[in-house]
Amino acid sequence: QVQLVESGGGLVQPGGSLRLSCAASGFTLDYYAIGWFRQAPGKEREGVSCIGSSDGSTYSADSVKGRFTISRDNAKNTVYLQMNSLKPEDTAVYYCATTTFCTLVSGLYKYWGQGTQVTVSS
Repeated sequence: QVQLVESGGGLVQPGGSLRLSCAASGFTLDYYAIGWFRQAPGKEREGVSCIGSSDGSTYSADSVKGRFTISRDNAKNTVYLQMNSLKPEDTAVYYCATTTFCTLVSGLYKYWGQGTQVTVSS
């Protein structure tokens, strides 16, 4: 059974850091590009970062560039999203998903995790 499970979310103060994990089971992540998306209440889902399968190339939305870093550990079948200098506007449910190439277009993603809540507040 193909499954993606996100973890690492929580409550953090502005300026703090979190590292999200996206663990895959039932398939090997090596052959897939992985994207992180987020959705805040009342807002549309937004692409955050993605990482390619072969060369590990990455792309991030302007809103998180310089603050968020996506990486992958194929040996652990896991992709990470390191989030630094967090802001209240980063508050959202964060999802990971699989696709064939790095893109922030959510409609091109096939498998999705259930999401993990990130709340940035003092």
